[in-house]
Amino acid sequence: MKTLQKVGGIAALYMAISHLIGFVIFIVVLDYLNITDPAQKLAMNIENQTVVFSTNLLMYVFFGFALIVLSLALYDRLKSDAPALMQVATAIGIIWAGSLIASGMAANAGLATIVALYAKDPIQAALTFQAIEAITNGLGNANGEILGGPLTLLISLAALRAGGLPKGLNILGVLVGAVGIITIIPALNTFVAVFGLGQIIWFVWLGIVMLRSNPSRVA
Repeated sequence: MKTLQKVGGIAALYMAISHLIGFVIFIVVLDYLNITDPAQKLAMNIENQTVVFSTNLLMYVFFGFALIVLSLALYDRLKSDAPALMQVATAIGIIWAGSLIASGMAANAGLATIVALYAKDPIQAALTFQAIEAITNGLGNANGEILGGPLTLLISLAALRAGGLPKGLNILGVLVGAVGIITIIPALNTFVAVFGLGQIIWFVWLGIVMLRSNPSRVA
């Protein structure tokens, strides 16, 4: 159990770091959010295909595998006092992990396709890219944190009941999870960034707690 908790703590820290690096690359370096013209976005992806490919692996594929480890570690930690909540939370965590892995893999497979197609038919490449982006955004929960929000909220509620994590961390998780859930509403989707930054803090704090303590000492 102790080993699983340590590995789960490392996974949580990795998830925070990968999210932060991904935000910096996509938002600051590539300025992805401000590129609205499909042709320009396509050109940016082709010109920076190595960076985009690597970042997709980092913040989607590898993140997904880390999420599986963290979900199982938290289930092991909190299942005794909040079994029902943790069963649901763990199921959501594994579904979210699969969705993110699929998003990253599809994005990278699509990137290879449009790079080859662009040399022959730029217009068709642009249309194909738009279709691929819609699919990967849906898998990656870009239209609302329908998985990440409930996962964070349920884990935090279970920990409040079980006492297996610090109370301050649990309150933060409840707030971050609630923000994630309201991003499902189209008019409030802009709060996805708030959720993402809040979850980074939650992952860091959670990772440190899991590396430094065991459930019995925290409880």
